[in-house]
Amino acid sequence: MSAPKEQVVIPVVREELAVGKRTVETGEGVRVTKTVSERQEVVDELLAKEDLTVERVSVNRLVDAASIPGIRYEGTTIIIPVLEEIVVVEKRTMVKEELRITSTRREVRDPQRIVLRSEEVSVEHFDEQLGQQSNP
Repeated sequence: MSAPKEQVVIPVVREELAVGKRTVETGEGVRVTKTVSERQEVVDELLAKEDLTVERVSVNRLVDAASIPGIRYEGTTIIIPVLEEIVVVEKRTMVKEELRITSTRREVRDPQRIVLRSEEVSVEHFDEQLGQQSNP
């Protein structure tokens, strides 16, 4: 009789791969620096101004209700009638006075100092792990 055969068991190994991702702090970053500079400039522009003068002119002229004068213009002057009713045997409207408002235009200079700002920005890449700066 032959001797019983010994059974040999060979383990079979199977490797499997699991893939995933995670966030890792690399120490790399960007440093942004902004500087603001100021400078003064003089602005000297020609400006227009209007001056008004009011002149009161006595008229004392009787008018009837159908011919009451309205506002009118004579060149750059606005004429505004001022009315007053007076009692005569009958009531009449009289132009008591006119307001003459004249506009004159003049040009003046008004220099002013104005502060203007401009910003400059620099971007610097760095790697904290290596302790070195790298160029972008």
